[in-house]
Amino acid sequence: MSDPNYRLLIADDHPLFRGALREAVAGMVERADIVEAGTFEEMSKLLEESDEVDLILLDLAMPGVRGFSGLMFLRAQHPSVPVLVVSANDDPSVIRRCMDFGASGFMPKTLGIDEMRQAIKKVLGGGVWTPPDVDLSGGADAESAALMARLSSLTPQQVRVLMMLSEGMLNKQIAYELSVSEATVKAHVSAILQKLGVDSRTQAVIAAAKIEVGQWPQAAANQN
Repeated sequence: MSDPNYRLLIADDHPLFRGALREAVAGMVERADIVEAGTFEEMSKLLEESDEVDLILLDLAMPGVRGFSGLMFLRAQHPSVPVLVVSANDDPSVIRRCMDFGASGFMPKTLGIDEMRQAIKKVLGGGVWTPPDVDLSGGADAESAALMARLSSLTPQQVRVLMMLSEGMLNKQIAYELSVSEATVKAHVSAILQKLGVDSRTQAVIAAAKIEVGQWPQAAANQN
């Protein structure tokens, strides 16, 4: 793999692990352009500046992300860019749901450098990579599958609003963070409730929590 034009984004809040991923890429690509982000906001800003990325290596648990929300945002905002999830949580149900949400692969943080290179090479080549020793044959139940489909229908901005709702933020706080009006936030909340088939913001966060395998906080503001 000697293509000098590969551009990769490593999104992980641990500098040492970002270094390990950079080392893995350096050993297989002669001249790759690698950019790094330690938070969701940094990742979003980098992608806004240039979305010409060949691969995103995404940590599920970095700051600013709740559960699968970072992956959901990327699939909605940048559907053509492959995402290889990197996580310390290698529970088969987590891996399965990452793939259901559109990830091109899942790489446990326990992998050695050689295995990381195999995974990255497979996804860069247009393939899919998951740990060979993990059984992913069991699909989600009908209720979870329907909920994941609803969550996948959210726009990137609606995903961000739902993330903030999960933190208990008020409309005015969300409006400030997103640099939009409160009326715009209310419109996003209404659309989220409609798409998820629930009646309140609290129910929206609880609904999302059902598929997060304990990763999405269930705290939500009481404001409706």
